[in-house]
Amino acid sequence: MTKNQNKNNSKYFEDFSIGDTYLIPSRTQTSGIFSMFQAASGDNDPIHYDIEFCKKRGHPEMLAHGLQVFIQTAAGAGSFPSEVRDSLIGLIEVSGKMLKPVYREDTLYPKLMVSKLTSQNTTGILEMKAIVNNQKNILVFEGSHKYLIKKKII
Repeated sequence: MTKNQNKNNSKYFEDFSIGDTYLIPSRTQTSGIFSMFQAASGDNDPIHYDIEFCKKRGHPEMLAHGLQVFIQTAAGAGSFPSEVRDSLIGLIEVSGKMLKPVYREDTLYPKLMVSKLTSQNTTGILEMKAIVNNQKNILVFEGSHKYLIKKKII
């Protein structure tokens, strides 16, 4: 059994510390991902799907939708959900800023880091800073996720 885990291997609110970090696998923003996002979102703006339209507006490639970049921070793509399987009540808030453009074929490297812990009676709010860098290590997105997590029953 590792430090900060109980016998059923699920972490509870008290098991987290400021600075705990969760790396999310990198993902290259391929034409396929652009198409899937277009289909799922219904966003048909040519700035995201027409290379010539983009070039006429000074972009070297198709511009990724901001929400397409944001979803790269989904905690479910990393190890966080398996660590809170028995204690997670839910995602309660998200926010973020798109800081730099992301283009087709950029590779994104997302990370979540515990930035604030707010204790409540039987639960706590775990706030994570969400960041995404591109393949040039340029910060392209910064935001936060808030999760409601159960406390241990004593």
